[in-house]
Amino acid sequence: MSWVSRPLFELFGATSQREITLDDRNEGQISRSSSLRRYVPFSVSATTTPEIAGDGRSKGLSLTWKDLWVNVADGKGQQRSILQGVTGFANPGNVLAIMGPSGSGKSTLLDALAAQLQLPNSMTKSEKLERANEVIKDMGLQGCLNTRIGGWNAKGLSGGQKRRVSICIEILTRPKLLFLDEPTSGLDSAASYHVMSRIVTLAREERTTVVASIHQPSSQVLELFHNLCLLSSGRLVYFGPTSIANEHFASNGFPCPSMQNPSDHYLRTINKDFEDVEQGDELSSTDAAIKVLASSYRSSQTYQEVQQQLFDICQQGGGSTELARSNASFVTQSIVLTKRSFVNMYRDWGYYWLRLGIYIALCLCLGTIFHDIGLSYGSIQARGAMLMFMAAFLTFMSIGGFPSFVEDMKVFERERLNGHYGVGAYAIGNTISSIPYLLMNSLIPGSITYYLVGLQPRLENFVYYILVLFVCLMLVESLMMIVAGLVPNFLMGIIAGSGIQGVMILNGGFFRLPNDLPKPLWRYPMYYIAFHKYANQGLFKNEFIGLRFLNSQVSGPVILTGDEVLRDAWQVEMGYSKWVDLGILVGMAVVYRLIFFGLIKFSEKMKPLLASLKASYQHRVRISTSS
Repeated sequence: MSWVSRPLFELFGATSQREITLDDRNEGQISRSSSLRRYVPFSVSATTTPEIAGDGRSKGLSLTWKDLWVNVADGKGQQRSILQGVTGFANPGNVLAIMGPSGSGKSTLLDALAAQLQLPNSMTKSEKLERANEVIKDMGLQGCLNTRIGGWNAKGLSGGQKRRVSICIEILTRPKLLFLDEPTSGLDSAASYHVMSRIVTLAREERTTVVASIHQPSSQVLELFHNLCLLSSGRLVYFGPTSIANEHFASNGFPCPSMQNPSDHYLRTINKDFEDVEQGDELSSTDAAIKVLASSYRSSQTYQEVQQQLFDICQQGGGSTELARSNASFVTQSIVLTKRSFVNMYRDWGYYWLRLGIYIALCLCLGTIFHDIGLSYGSIQARGAMLMFMAAFLTFMSIGGFPSFVEDMKVFERERLNGHYGVGAYAIGNTISSIPYLLMNSLIPGSITYYLVGLQPRLENFVYYILVLFVCLMLVESLMMIVAGLVPNFLMGIIAGSGIQGVMILNGGFFRLPNDLPKPLWRYPMYYIAFHKYANQGLFKNEFIGLRFLNSQVSGPVILTGDEVLRDAWQVEMGYSKWVDLGILVGMAVVYRLIFFGLIKFSEKMKPLLASLKASYQHRVRISTSS
């Protein structure tokens, strides 16, 4: 077969269907560990693409890979091999352990093979609850029912329990093909054995094909695995039955000492971080030991048997069909995410509750400072300052909830890459769940200032005032979602969000009147981009129209109407009503949400492609330089 070279899009949950096929006529189900979530500029070469072929004896799936290479650019234009010609297979009902020292390529091999699925919408609610309770019991978490997972503001579950929860999520769907990245990390020996024992039972009962990377299992856990894949610096040292791995090492002069954990011995022998290793009664370099073991394996009977099994698996079944995925419907995803997000926002006091307290305190200060503002000439400037403060500085405080939103984004990113739901469902769920809290943060502080200051007493004016505050908060949250999608951490997000809002406030038409703004850049286009323009003008129209002020100046009319003040003092555009300003604000909030959606989708599609193009360019430069 011809050689293939392609970017590893399946690393990111993007597209694996073109590379993975199956012969099983039933619906294919594949799940992967939540640890697989990196963007790395990989390129892959293999004599065959990774293939899923139907198991003729059952509904299970067999996975094979042959001569698999993964190369990565090291940042200096050089290519480094993460995997070097790795070959292997995984059969239904069996559990394969991928083992090796840190940096040996275990997770990379999983990444190169992984795809994902979620619970179908055809299951009833009672069936889903029954399945969830069963999985919780299997992972020994029944004592943690109704316990919060925990976060930055609450301890919740321990690290080991969180690891078991992540495994629960993966085995919840009873997938036919399951990838797990170090499932025993953070667990004690007893919990590790219990978890892996349950996974082995699941594999046997459900005819699930399980591929798991594991760092250093106990001897009892190691015995649970049917086959073992040993890697060192991307090279295949051994692939075959776990039970005869000891024989392979012993026959090449590296016997496992009695009373020692075999996995400890294997890793000590092939760990290139340390120079020497015992070979019989002599010392040998680790490089030499790896070469001896790898060369001996390729000439062994075990290697021949593996090659024959690969051939037999690939010959089974009929024509291949593309992998079908069955997810919960978009509506179901949106409803579930809305409920979950609402609960998270309620529990996390840093999301809205702390802001509400600060808003109330600030509005009490604002209300008492501008108390009973009256209709004097001086009240014109005071009214404008008070309204601008509400539209600008209170919405500015929305960045206070940014750290909590970033934590939500981390969960979203992990679950999106694992195929649990898409960007659209998340955006809708987050938007709907935030509406009650944003309305609360608008209504309570807004009411305090409105009546303490003594603004227009009509209900229509009050409702409009609250709606503008609500939409402004919604708009700023949408803006911060875009920022969260662009910056790597919450500290940079707070700095960037503050800077963006600061520029918008300066161009909102209060600190510098519209006609006085420099026309290049600041008047066109920044003045019309800043949402404060529409918030200020809408609030000004809502408040000043219908009022009459006593002119204390020497010149001019004795009475100034609100329309005159808007036109002459504040330079407000009077050609349209205040409801147009509100509509523009709503439109901007929607556009910002759509930009966030497009940004994530663009990143999902383009990052691996750009990384692949960069790696290919660096490879061509290196070839041309060497020639």
